[in-house]
Amino acid sequence: MTLLKQALAIALGIAFAAGMVVMGYWQLEVYHNQGQEAALRRASAPPVPLNSVANVGTPVTDGFGRSVTFEGTYDPATQLLVPMEGGQFRVLTGLRQGDGSVVAVVRGVVAEPNAPAPPSGPVQQVGVLLPTEEHLPATDLPTGQISSVRLPALAQEWPGPLIGGYVHLSSADAVTQGLTPAELRLPEARGRLRNGAYAMQWWLFAAFTLFMTFRIARDLGREPEVVEITPERPIEPT
Repeated sequence: MTLLKQALAIALGIAFAAGMVVMGYWQLEVYHNQGQEAALRRASAPPVPLNSVANVGTPVTDGFGRSVTFEGTYDPATQLLVPMEGGQFRVLTGLRQGDGSVVAVVRGVVAEPNAPAPPSGPVQQVGVLLPTEEHLPATDLPTGQISSVRLPALAQEWPGPLIGGYVHLSSADAVTQGLTPAELRLPEARGRLRNGAYAMQWWLFAAFTLFMTFRIARDLGREPEVVEITPERPIEPT
């Protein structure tokens, strides 16, 4: 009978704890969904000038994930192909701004290791500023040589100072240049702090429930203490 009570207590405790774990994951998913929605709202906001959020020699503090406008002239000599999964290539080209700085622009995607030349002459473009990737394997179009570079290291390969991060060109501008728009992967923003805290709270409740469950099961398995009643040891009042 004692074993049955212990088994029922443990089963009930585990069921409650499992429900709390599920609730924690649900709150965590809500938190991530809120972050994704915030990132989409940020990218969909009216564009701001690139030089208002990113300049040479200064870190980007509030620009990543924002839609930006910029203008200058593309440099065909800086064009690179970035291999992607599935055999496609992202087209990365440097654009020189009026102040001499260079912006790395992902213009779009091509299916083969060749891409149309960038527009000649001054252009006005719109895109989303994104943080630099850790590694960027690339193929130099003019020579076809494959190299492994970091976007920050392009400052040593491309003439002129390089703006931090890179710009993901808008779909409209990519199509205008004869390219397939590249997939936009936004940096995830933060969701509401309370939903992240709720997730931790549910998991703490689950841990406490399991602790109490096994403690109760242990107590149920203990033999009751037998007290011998003698004239010298009367029953103590309760």
